[in-house]
Amino acid sequence: MTAEAPASDGSDNSGLYGGVVLGLAAIAALIVANSPLGPQYEALLRTTGEVRIGSIGLSKTVDHWINDGLMAVFFLLVGLEIKREALEGPLSSAKQAALPVIAAFGGFVTPAAIFAAVNWADAHALRGWAIPAATDIAFALGVCAMLGRKVPASLKIFLMALAIIDDLMAIIVIAIFYTADLSIMALALGGIGVGALAVLNLLDVRRPSFYLIAGLFTWVCVLKSGVHATLAGVAVGLAMPLTRHDGHSLLEDTEHALRPWVIFAIVPIFAFANAGVSLHGLTLSKLAEPITLGIIAGLFVGKQIGVFGSSLLAIRLGLAAMPEGATTAKLYAIAILTGIGFTMSLFIGTLAFDDEAVLKQVRLGVLAASLLSGIVAALLFATLSRSNGVPASR
Repeated sequence: MTAEAPASDGSDNSGLYGGVVLGLAAIAALIVANSPLGPQYEALLRTTGEVRIGSIGLSKTVDHWINDGLMAVFFLLVGLEIKREALEGPLSSAKQAALPVIAAFGGFVTPAAIFAAVNWADAHALRGWAIPAATDIAFALGVCAMLGRKVPASLKIFLMALAIIDDLMAIIVIAIFYTADLSIMALALGGIGVGALAVLNLLDVRRPSFYLIAGLFTWVCVLKSGVHATLAGVAVGLAMPLTRHDGHSLLEDTEHALRPWVIFAIVPIFAFANAGVSLHGLTLSKLAEPITLGIIAGLFVGKQIGVFGSSLLAIRLGLAAMPEGATTAKLYAIAILTGIGFTMSLFIGTLAFDDEAVLKQVRLGVLAASLLSGIVAALLFATLSRSNGVPASR
C-alpha cells in the first residue's frame, strides 16, 4: 500500500496518520479478540451477507466481503499508483528505477526462500511461502514520518518505489499461485470486462461511471472464475487514463479521491478483521512453530538481507546509485524497515490457508515480525542521527 510522495523536507502527515489509524485498528482487534467479546468478534466475521438482483446473487461471510470486496478497492488504488509511478514517477526511467527494482526483487525472493527452508518438510505449510515477501508501506511510512529528518527524503522515495514493485510482484504471485479451480466461462466473461476497460482507456473516456460499471462486471466475473477478485481492482486502476485535460487526469483525480478512504477506512477495517489473534496461552514455543517462525525469519531477517544485500551489490557494480544524502548504514536501516509486512502479508495468508488455527499462526508471525522490524529500524535511525548530530525536531 503506497501513499503520496513525501515532501522534500521529510514531512509526511498522511503516512503518519495512516500508520497511526492502521496501528490503532490492529491494537483494537487484538484487544477485542482477547476480551470477553472475543466470541462475538469471531461470530461477526462469520456472519453471512447477501447481495441479490433477481435470480443472481452473491452470498459471503463478512470477512470474505472485506477480503474480496473492500480489498478490491485497495488493489484499485495500487493499480493507479503502479501506472502513475511507471509513467511519470521514480519508476519511469531505467536509471531511477534500477535500485528499487533490484532491491524489491532481492527483498521478495529472500524472505520466500527462508520461509520455504523453515517449512520444507510440510507441503501444506509451503502454501504460505509468499506471506513474508511484501512490505506494508502505510506502517513503514508512518515510522518514517515519526522519525522526521532522521530519514533522508531520498530513502523515503526509495522505500515507496520499492513497495510499489513489491505490490506488483505480489499481484503476479496471487494471480499465478493463489488461484482456485478455474471456471472457463466466468474467466472468459472477465476477459470481456478487461477488454472493455482497455477500450475505454484507448478512447480516453473520462467519465468514472463507465469504468465503475465495467469494473463491477469484471469483479463479479473474476470472483466466480476462481482467480482472486481483487485483481479486477488492479485492472480498473491500470485502465484509467493519465492524459491531462485542464491540468487534471482521471487517474490522478480518482487516486486522490480514493486514497483517504483506503488509508483511513478500508485498510483499518481489513486490519480489524484480520489482526485479531488470541494471545491466550502464548509461549515462546508458539513463536517457534514452523509457519510462525518462517514468517518472522522471512520478514525480519530475509527482508533486510534481501533488500540491503541486493541494493549494496547493485551500487558496488555501478548498476544503481546510492540515494542522495543516504549512507550505507541508513540504507541498512531502511532495509530493516521493509520487514513491516502487515496488510499484504495478512492478505496473502488468507489466500494461502483457510484453517483458523493456521491463520492464527500467520497473524502472530506477521504481528511479531512487523513490530520487531519497526522498533529495530527506528532505534537504528535514532542512533545514527545522534552520532551524526541530526536534530530531533522535524
